[in-house]
Amino acid sequence: MASLAHVLLLSCLATFFASTLQDDSLNYKPKSLSSYLPRNYKKVLNTIDSCWRTESDWATNRRALADCAVGFGQAAIGGKYGKTYVVTTPDDDPINPKPGTLRYGAIRTEPLWIIFARDMVITLENELMINSYKTIDGRGANVEIAGGPCLKIEYVSHVIIHGISIHDCKPGKRGLVRSSPTHVGERRGADGDAIAISASSNIWIDHCYLARCMDGLIDVIHATTAVTISNNYFTEHDKVTKREVDGGWKNWKWRSSKDVFMNDAYFVQSGYGRCAPRYSKAQSFTVSPGAMAPALTSDAGPLSCVVGEAC
Repeated sequence: MASLAHVLLLSCLATFFASTLQDDSLNYKPKSLSSYLPRNYKKVLNTIDSCWRTESDWATNRRALADCAVGFGQAAIGGKYGKTYVVTTPDDDPINPKPGTLRYGAIRTEPLWIIFARDMVITLENELMINSYKTIDGRGANVEIAGGPCLKIEYVSHVIIHGISIHDCKPGKRGLVRSSPTHVGERRGADGDAIAISASSNIWIDHCYLARCMDGLIDVIHATTAVTISNNYFTEHDKVTKREVDGGWKNWKWRSSKDVFMNDAYFVQSGYGRCAPRYSKAQSFTVSPGAMAPALTSDAGPLSCVVGEAC
């Protein structure tokens, strides 16, 4: 396995609880992070959110979101230049997906901006392979992927996932899974990650809720590069992200700057020497002190966007 080149974790508030799967876990509704904050805190829009959340025409101008990423995944365009595909049913068939299902749109070869006609809980029959140039945009609906295998981004580029809840993911079973309209392949079974990203580039995961999965919440491995993970709500899990590389990650240069660690959370720095990120001007932004995390991340996770109103 080659080393992971660039991963940006931006404004993510990770909270760690004992991981317990309960019979009613699929009915769990996460509370907004703002509900845990004192009444006198001041909300501050971070660099990404200030790019689009003040606009009331988000429902008719959804693709403006693709211009708002920062960091190494700044160039991810998803389905910006494609048609809109509407998911109308939570049904799933991993081999012969039907029109109207999430899988049918996700595996198309052409760019697509995927939205949802209504609230829905999607339980996948096997891992969902997402093709290049796709945006999965949950704004305006309460969309959950839960109770089965979840999302796989593998050997593709330009994928944006925004505004959905992914939780209680389980390992997949060995079997046939369609990855494009012309290809069905044997899969060995997913590990049980919420989102597994492998050998891919230009990926942006924003404003998602991730919790209680059998393996990791987001795995970014196998030479994946140009990734931004921002504004997500990670909870009820003891392994949020994974670093993986031949020879061990201890040789990488990982640093923590201006961060605040609470509730026994910790970060292990690694490598030697200076570690300034090689951002281009377009990728750069001003980093706020860790003490501002409650204000900057108070709206982490999916937003309750109402058509005709700013989010």
